[in-house]
Amino acid sequence: MQIKSYIIEQNISKLDKNINLFFGENLGLKNDFKRKLKNLNIKEKIIRLNQDDILNNNLLISEINNVSLFNEKKIFFIENVNDKILDLIIDVEKIISEQKIYLFSDILEKKSKLRTYFEKSESCSLIACYEDNEITIRQIIETKLSGFEGLNQQNKNIIFDNCNMNRVKLNNELDKIITLFHDRKIETERLEKLLDTRINDNFNDIKDQALLGNSKKTNDLLSTTVIEPEKNMLYLNMINQRLNKLLDINKIEGANLEMKINKLKPPIFWKDKKNFIDQAKKWDNKKIKNLIKKTYDIEMILKSNGLINKECLIKKYIVDVCFLANA
Repeated sequence: MQIKSYIIEQNISKLDKNINLFFGENLGLKNDFKRKLKNLNIKEKIIRLNQDDILNNNLLISEINNVSLFNEKKIFFIENVNDKILDLIIDVEKIISEQKIYLFSDILEKKSKLRTYFEKSESCSLIACYEDNEITIRQIIETKLSGFEGLNQQNKNIIFDNCNMNRVKLNNELDKIITLFHDRKIETERLEKLLDTRINDNFNDIKDQALLGNSKKTNDLLSTTVIEPEKNMLYLNMINQRLNKLLDINKIEGANLEMKINKLKPPIFWKDKKNFIDQAKKWDNKKIKNLIKKTYDIEMILKSNGLINKECLIKKYIVDVCFLANA
């Protein structure tokens, strides 16, 4: 039986089945669920296993059948599962009583036997952990920093832009913000220093000039900016965020571009508005979707080819963005 992840986020106790499967690419969301489950079952003994630890042996079944001297309830976290574990789960279903099993997997395709089994089962729960979008990321910021003095729109945008749509990174940064500002007002200068937004600012300039089709400024910036390979996904996501905003503006009815931009939720930061207006004039939906596809293709190359020169690939991609802006 599939349960929407937002329902479980709001109330983890609604996860009342004995066997539960979390799947999807959102590591940060799965980590949040683990933390909530640990807090919910604080008196229970948590046993952490990997799928490879329990295949082709009786370890899991033995642990389930083995009642402790102190009558402790057991909670199992089993990582990196896939279709290979299905037969074992079917056997475990026959004997499990008070124990809880939480399985964690990466992406499971629709044809996955494990996913199909959990979708159809009335005694198991399936929770999809898909990537966050702008709305969910901003909700996390609002929720975790609720009541903090100085949490204005500018500071929210700084936090949002810096997290790269990555919940793991966002949670780490929110922990730092809460620690520093728990007893003082959030000040923009201190916030930027804490989050070290310099790298984002440098690439923001490159991103903006490329999307504006300004080839000279783009090449000048590329020649003076260090493209750090470990931040390649951050660079691609920064461009994707802007492309999705440009798609959003094209969905709003009306001829006056500035009025349409004022209707965007969340709003465009004031210092980005001029560049955004000029970019919106250059990018129609067809061009935007072509670039989104190209960005995805570059991401797949970066993930699958460890030998490629990543700095050259990103720089060529930026030049292509600039070319497409003028097409």
